Amino acid sequence: MDPLLSSVRLAVCEAVHTLTSSEDGGCIFSTLGSLKRYLGETENPALPGEQEEFARVHFSTFLRCLISKLSPGWLELLPDGQLEELWASFFLEGPADQAFLVLMEALEGTTGPSFRLMKMARLLARFLREGRMAAVMEGQCRQQKELAFPLHQEALLIRVVGLPDRLGNCLQHENLAEFFPQNYFPLLGEQVVRVLQAVVDSLRGGLDCSVSFVSQVLGKACVYGRQKEILGMLVPRLTALTQGSCLWQRVCWRLVEGVPDRAMEAVLTGLVEAAPGPEVLSRLLGNLVVKSKKAQFVMTRKLLFLQYRYTTPVLQSLLGYLAKDSQRRPLLVQALKELLETWGSSSAVRHAPLPQQCYVSKAVLICLAHLGDTELQDSREELLASLMAGVKCHLDSSLPAVRRLGMIVAEVASARIHPEGPPLKFQYEKDELSCELLALATLQPAADSPSEAGPFVAPVAAETPDKQTVDSGVPQVRPQGSDSELDSDDEFVPYDMSGDQELKSGKVPMYIRDCVEALTTSEDWEYWEAALRALERLVFRNPAATREVSVELAKVLLHLEEKTSVVGFEGLRQRALVAVTVTDPARVAEYLTSQFYAINYSLRQRMDILDVLALAAQELSRPGRLWRAPQCGSPGPTCQPGCTVAPTWRAVVDERIRRKTRRFSKGSPKRRPAGSPNGFNSVAGYFFFPLIKGFDRPLVTFDLLGDDQLVLGRLAHTLGVLMYLAVNTTVAVPMGKALLEFVWALRFHGDTYVRRGLLSAVSSVLLSVPGERLWEDLPDELLEARLWLADVAEKDPDEDCRMLAVKALLLLEKLKDKLLPLPSP
Repeated sequence: MDPLLSSVRLAVCEAVHTLTSSEDGGCIFSTLGSLKRYLGETENPALPGEQEEFARVHFSTFLRCLISKLSPGWLELLPDGQLEELWASFFLEGPADQAFLVLMEALEGTTGPSFRLMKMARLLARFLREGRMAAVMEGQCRQQKELAFPLHQEALLIRVVGLPDRLGNCLQHENLAEFFPQNYFPLLGEQVVRVLQAVVDSLRGGLDCSVSFVSQVLGKACVYGRQKEILGMLVPRLTALTQGSCLWQRVCWRLVEGVPDRAMEAVLTGLVEAAPGPEVLSRLLGNLVVKSKKAQFVMTRKLLFLQYRYTTPVLQSLLGYLAKDSQRRPLLVQALKELLETWGSSSAVRHAPLPQQCYVSKAVLICLAHLGDTELQDSREELLASLMAGVKCHLDSSLPAVRRLGMIVAEVASARIHPEGPPLKFQYEKDELSCELLALATLQPAADSPSEAGPFVAPVAAETPDKQTVDSGVPQVRPQGSDSELDSDDEFVPYDMSGDQELKSGKVPMYIRDCVEALTTSEDWEYWEAALRALERLVFRNPAATREVSVELAKVLLHLEEKTSVVGFEGLRQRALVAVTVTDPARVAEYLTSQFYAINYSLRQRMDILDVLALAAQELSRPGRLWRAPQCGSPGPTCQPGCTVAPTWRAVVDERIRRKTRRFSKGSPKRRPAGSPNGFNSVAGYFFFPLIKGFDRPLVTFDLLGDDQLVLGRLAHTLGVLMYLAVNTTVAVPMGKALLEFVWALRFHGDTYVRRGLLSAVSSVLLSVPGERLWEDLPDELLEARLWLADVAEKDPDEDCRMLAVKALLLLEKLKDKLLPLPSP
């Protein structure tokens, strides 16, 4: 037997015997001190072979013996904590991996709160504070592959990453702040940086190292969902260290390449989110996306198509990373092809949620900004085919936001893919999203030099030029003797004409029939405009005369076209139609509903009919509705100047009495509106039933169940409004039953706008029909509606549809709780 090995074994056995049998503090202290020579920390250290054998064979067993002796009486054998400090030094100065595993094993094996448990927990917290976790990982990095123990590394990996969960289970309410995940993982990220620094130093010294274990730690921490904590500390440090250092960049590349495939997605998503830009991401990842199929799938497929929760800067970093290197640019071209193909898919436009469509549109514009003309020309035909298909699908959508996306992307993409052709131009409303999309279409260079910052300053200066400055920005010196000063009009002050009013030479019609005649036959456009503006007031002023020509007037207004540039023409025509419908609701509603399904009407006219019916029903159901012409505050020839300002004598007297009268209780200062019957009660059936009866009958030029889904969605919304306004009416129950049948026939419609209307209609039924009648007459319909609403709330791709379904479910549950109270115990 080797004498060296026997002497170490003998010394350890004697020390263990002393620890287990002796109660003499001095003897125990000297025994522990003699074993410190095997850690190399004393003036007379043991031989290297002895130290190696002690660390490899006996150290873990000796630490377990130390833990078994841990008790208040044993630590008090020596004063001033001398024995406790010597006891802790073996854990803090010996091999870090074994000390860590023994501590974790002892903590997990201790049941219930105890003195020993808290002492070991505080020792482990000190272990972390003194940077010993870096020693744990560094030891695995310096270990050669043939000497590595996979089971030992796996045990270390599980406990290094799972430490917060394991300590939380052990300590519960007594847990220490160092073990909280929000504190531990940033500390772990700092230790990773220290390990990588040691690896870089070793490589510079010519020693071989591996970062495989650190890669596994990083991957497992990200899989646990702690990307923000660990990468929030790691990425800023690596960003600074890789600046100008090729060796640090290579170490970072190896670090990410060594991440297991099962953790690659979690690491890459965390890095893309944490990296401040494509330059940093390129330094940290290198050409990983070319070398690893898993990384390529995550970066070019999953982050672009299967997920859409990332912000625009994250998307710019991802696509900018692909554009930074010539080896990665083919992947960017391929990504653009697939993005445009998805963007142009009719199924994606119909079924994908709006945030995902915005995300794909932004990705398309960013790709176009990064790619050059030559790269785009090589794939022109394929890109144009996807673009044209996508434009049609987006413009056919019933959602304005989707149509706007199609217009913006079509304008930008057509100009880049086919610059020599005629540009596409659309008219759309500018909002925050459209401005953001247009900004993404232009690649903004980093303004590091004055030449790069110049283009951003020049337009500002050009907006407010000096009066004597031309477009080039150079002041022009006028030659002496020129007549330019005499011919210039700059010295004349313009006359203020802001308060002037245009003089109307024509007269204003005073009767309803005059308005009808003017709108149908008059060639005097001023008189025609005056008749249109006066029509609403005349209808409310003369209801009896209006009823004589109500249907004829509704027909004229429905077919009325704008012949001159009348400001607010659509609003004037709509208000006049609403006024006529309110004045004679039964006959006008019967006419309008019959025309809704008639042939030779445009989609715009059919949607106008729905809008007028909804507005008229709202006006009829309004309490305290006044059946008279607008007061003198409204525009009209009978309004005298100043009539809204001069108070009457009665108002003056009342005000004086109010100021001079002392009241002990004023009560409510607001006047309650006078009660009046619901005018929509008697005519609700004329508005509702003719609209709902013919939706499934296709016409030659009108097919609600086919291509005219925009009108179908508007019809569903209008029926829901009419149902809601019919609350407390006698016809509410048959209306609710018919509307539920309508919803049930279309509940699986593919268009988002239609589904929103159907869900709103269900809520209207639950709000308007008395609950008792619902449970008595429609129990089966309510049960089916509940199952359908639950399915929509869980699986519908549109966020608004899910929200509407949840609201309808809450109404249904509230109704059930009200009518079916829980039995008393």
